[in-house]
Amino acid sequence: MGLIRTTYSYAGVSSNSDVPGSVKQKLVSAYKSNLANKLRSEAQEIDDPPQDGLNDQKVARWATTWWQQFSVLLRRGVKERKYDSFSGLKIAQVLVVALLSGLLWWQSDVSHLQDQMGLLFFYSGFWGFFPLFQAIFTFPQERSMLEKERSSGMYRLSSYFMSRIVSDLPMELVLPTIFVSITYWMAGLKGTPGNFLQTLFVLLYSVLVSGGLGLALGALVLDQKSATILGSVIMLSFLLAGGYYVTHVPAFISWVKYISISQYTYKLLLGSQFRGTDTYPCGGGGGGGAGGVCLVGDYPAIKQVGLDGQVLAAVALGIMLVVYRLVAYFALMRIGVTKK
Repeated sequence: MGLIRTTYSYAGVSSNSDVPGSVKQKLVSAYKSNLANKLRSEAQEIDDPPQDGLNDQKVARWATTWWQQFSVLLRRGVKERKYDSFSGLKIAQVLVVALLSGLLWWQSDVSHLQDQMGLLFFYSGFWGFFPLFQAIFTFPQERSMLEKERSSGMYRLSSYFMSRIVSDLPMELVLPTIFVSITYWMAGLKGTPGNFLQTLFVLLYSVLVSGGLGLALGALVLDQKSATILGSVIMLSFLLAGGYYVTHVPAFISWVKYISISQYTYKLLLGSQFRGTDTYPCGGGGGGGAGGVCLVGDYPAIKQVGLDGQVLAAVALGIMLVVYRLVAYFALMRIGVTKK
């Protein structure tokens, strides 16, 4: 036993109970002198990150710029939509309707004033419905994709929305341009380039407004069947209040014409073809004319709509053009937002 106790003492280990306490004190002292301050500072940095780091996180929320997102989405939109917008069936539909219209109104002149007015109103009606139903399916068809991509933070809503509008512009305007180019000359409307370009511009302007209404309805409803029914009811109401079918609208419902796309488009189309001082053969010199010639401005159907207020009609359509797209944009803000 003495030999064993001597060996332990020689190795520097004692059996006394005081030795473990001294080792503990040494470990505590070493921790305080070497590690305590370092760990405390690191914990403080974690709890209170520097302001520059927060700013960097805010800046880095989007991995790409707005313009880069817009460019990529624009290219994708053009590739996706060009085959659908210029499908053989849609081109055939427009061409057949254009040729049929040109044959029905073949070389109609000012002596058939009512016929020419009917063609202009047909312009506003056909190209009110066609772009409306083209645009009304845009957002309902892309709802699931938009939800996934927005939830994952792939791009800003504004870049997506603007890319859709810009990519659809050429596709929306090509077919009505072809339509007017065919029917205008076949129907014998005023043959000057100025009148043709003014008629074309008014129709394209109306197409953009009707397309905006379709975008707004599609974004608000997001159900294709319901949006289609609602769009049909609204556009039919606009047509009935357009000033062609009913010239004396009851006062309690006359307010519809002030929000009617067809009303303002029809007025602008009449202004593109006629002036109040233009004349037409009216037979027998009746209606305030002399020698069988009457003023176009005195024709009852034209007088009811009026050839004045062209600028006001253009401004009203411009307001609709902007408002409908703003409604569509704000309606899309609820899609793809992660709920907390």
